[in-house]
Amino acid sequence: MAKKSTLKIKPMDDRVVIKRLDAEEKTTGGIILPGAAQEKQLKAEVVAVGEGKLLDNGNRATPDVEVGDIVIVSKYGGTDIKVDDVEYTILRESDILAKSC
Repeated sequence: MAKKSTLKIKPMDDRVVIKRLDAEEKTTGGIILPGAAQEKQLKAEVVAVGEGKLLDNGNRATPDVEVGDIVIVSKYGGTDIKVDDVEYTILRESDILAKSC
């Protein structure tokens, strides 16, 4: 059974809301990076999922991700939003590159 989202927004159709996980603060060599030098994190947690893409026959495709999944997304994909001072990204399910097993 899918987990229920407590987010105050609901994504439409095949869109997914993610929260990027904290970026690494240290390089593999041990150098500590300031916030401005850190790259956007590729790993994210799914916090809300739309009902699925509307198909030509009127049915909806079942989303492949659910709330709580850890996914890999592109650095600059999606639209960034802020809800209650928390940053989220809204993107299409097809923009998700992989799902952690």
